[in-house]
Parts: sequence; C-alpha cells; structure tokens
Amino acid sequence: MTAQEIKNRGWTVAGAGLFINLALGILYTWSVFKESIKKSIETGGENAFTWDIASLNDPYAVCTLTFALSMIAAGKLQDKKGPLLTALIGGVFVGIGFILVSFTTSYAMWVIGFGLLAGTGIGFGYSAATPPALKWFHSSKTGMVSGIVVSGFGLAPVYIAPLATYLVNNYGLQRTMLVFGIAFIIIVCGAAMLLKNPPQGYVPAQGNVQASSNKNANTTENHGPGYMLKTPVFYLMWITFFISSGAGLMVIANISGLAKKSMGEAAFVAVAIMAIGNASGRIIAGLVSDKIGRILTLSIIILFQAILMFMAIKIVSGDSSPLVIVLLATFIGFNYGTNLSLFPTLTKGYWGLKNFGMNYGILMSAWGLGGLVFSSISQRLASSGNSNLSFIIAGASLLITLVFTFILNRIKHKAE
Repeated sequence: MTAQEIKNRGWTVAGAGLFINLALGILYTWSVFKESIKKSIETGGENAFTWDIASLNDPYAVCTLTFALSMIAAGKLQDKKGPLLTALIGGVFVGIGFILVSFTTSYAMWVIGFGLLAGTGIGFGYSAATPPALKWFHSSKTGMVSGIVVSGFGLAPVYIAPLATYLVNNYGLQRTMLVFGIAFIIIVCGAAMLLKNPPQGYVPAQGNVQASSNKNANTTENHGPGYMLKTPVFYLMWITFFISSGAGLMVIANISGLAKKSMGEAAFVAVAIMAIGNASGRIIAGLVSDKIGRILTLSIIILFQAILMFMAIKIVSGDSSPLVIVLLATFIGFNYGTNLSLFPTLTKGYWGLKNFGMNYGILMSAWGLGGLVFSSISQRLASSGNSNLSFIIAGASLLITLVFTFILNRIKHKAE
C-alpha cells in the first residue's frame, strides 16, 4: 500500500465513522419526540400515551446511561475483534429498538426499546467509529481527527430534527420511529463495511511535525483498565466528564420545549442550530487542543459553560426573543460538544491506543450517568415549577469541576 493510499484509507475510515455518528446522533433529537408524546398525553383519546409527565425524559436518560455503559463491552470487543463487527451490532440494536417502540405507547416498552436496545446500539456503533480513525493518523492530529469523527453525532439533529418534525406531523410518531429504525440498520451497517484498522506494524507519518517538540507526540505507553483505575487522574477526569456532559445533556433534552414558548412549531430550528454548535464545538476544540493543550482548552470551556448556565436562568424565565434562545442553545451545545472531542484524546494521551476502546468505554460511564442524573433532575424540577434550580445546580457544579481541571493541569502527564 503506497503512502497516498494509506493517507486516503485513513480519511475513508474517518469518513465512515463520521457517517455512522450522523445516524446515531438521533439521540439528541429526543426533545422532538418528547414533545409529541407530551402532546398525546395532554390530548388523550384512543391509543394515546398515558405516561406520568414527570417521567417524560426517562427513556432518554436510560438511553444515555445504557449508551455509556455498553461502551465498556463494545470497547473491549472493538479492541479484540475490530470495528466492523462492533459497528454491525450497533446498527442492528438501534434499528430493533426503534422498530419496537413504533408498535407501542407503553412506557415500559419505550424504556426498553429506546432506552436499553437503542442505547446499546448507539454505544456499540459509537465505540467502533473513533478508534480505527485515530490509528491511521499521527497524534499531532488526534484532536482534529477525533473532533471530525464525533462531530457527526452532534451534527445529526440538523437534518434529523426537521425530518422528524415533518414525519411526526404528517405520519405520526409510531410510523416515524419505524422509518428511522429501518433506515439506521441500513446506514450504520453499510458504513461499518468501510471501518478498518491499519495493518500490523503501521506507523503514521508525522508530516511536518517534529516528534521531539510536539506536545501531543506518540510517546504514551499503553495501559489497560487495571492500571487506569488506580490513577487519581482517572477519577478527576470522571467527575469532570460527569458534570460537564450532564449539564449540557440537561439542556439538550429540553431545548425543544424551551424554544416552543417563543418559536411555536418552528422549535425544531433551535434543536438544529444547537446541533451545529454541538458539532462545531467538537471540531474546534480538537483543533485548538492540538495547539494549546487538552486541559487548558477544557478549563476555558467549563468556565464558559458555567457562565451560560447562570445566564440561562434569566433568559428562560423571561420573555426572551427566539434569537436569544437559539444563541443560548447554540453556545451551550458548542461547549457540551467539546467534551466528546477532548475526553477521547485525553484518554489516548494518558493511557495509549492499545486498550483505548475499553478505557474510554469505562470513562464514558461518566457521560451516561451525567445524562441520567441531570436530565432526571431537570424534568422533575420543571414539572414542579422549579426549572431555574436545575440551571443553578448545573452552574455551581461546573465551577467545582473547574477546580479539578487546575489540579489535572498540575499533574505531570503525557497527554500534554
């Protein structure tokens, strides 16, 4: 294989990972589905949803948790058997989960279908997308490549939100879920065929970067989960990931409802524009962190996100214009998206690529639990009329994690 062919193969694998994430990012469109379920509950009638309003976010919360926890098994499978099998399992599980909920309005079946089955599928598909792409490139490009691949997950609502809104309005929620279920089996399994690890002994070219001077050079030793779990760095990163991602997921899960007050049926536009912020945050954070370092980038983003959470209290509770709501959602989405670019690259930097799948899968449990805890708190506070309190909790928690990033910055490590 020539150098040009190797370079092209690397971008083909990265493109396949991006395409898979463009499908799996339907998770971020939950607020559109939730509004349809809520409307059905309030309208009533034959075959209507009869859920408790306080439990509306439960399938989404279970999905985020299952997604994260399944990445441990998916990461191990990816490390041992490669990305193809892992992604195929992901496509099948997501499709089955969506097809299952298309035949029922049962709360329990939606938790199983959307929460457990689709969540497992997203975890397996997501686990297979980034690791093979990173292996084709020098670590000086780790942030950029990781950001590009995971940006698909954040960018998905740009097309899924308006598409889902159109399908739900014209064909109903159940048929919409059936269409998505069949489509994602085809899309994810098709793109999986292009995922491939580099050949044995492959060493990525450095380009114009000198390995001795590059702060993110390929000098990291490979360590497994046993070693990782004994380091204080892991637990500082876990708590930081838990809070920073949970705060963002809390807003993402509710953005359609927040925007509906001022935007009406065009609320899906806020979801789509927030997704652009989410995706661009992943790419920009990757590029910036390649230049100034991962931890410094993370510190800046967490401070920005905390400020936005406190600003959201006045914006959401007042008569804010649609433009202000959209800008708030976009910046919160941008900051949240950086997590999904920075934490994979930090994982690679600290503990290497050999066990990356399982190591990052374990760290991703913080993302899943963050989504479960923060979105559940937000929904319950909102149903009791105390929605502002959720922003206060999120903002204060983010300020605590800012202190953790300063501690991480003082610890000598190979990620920087």
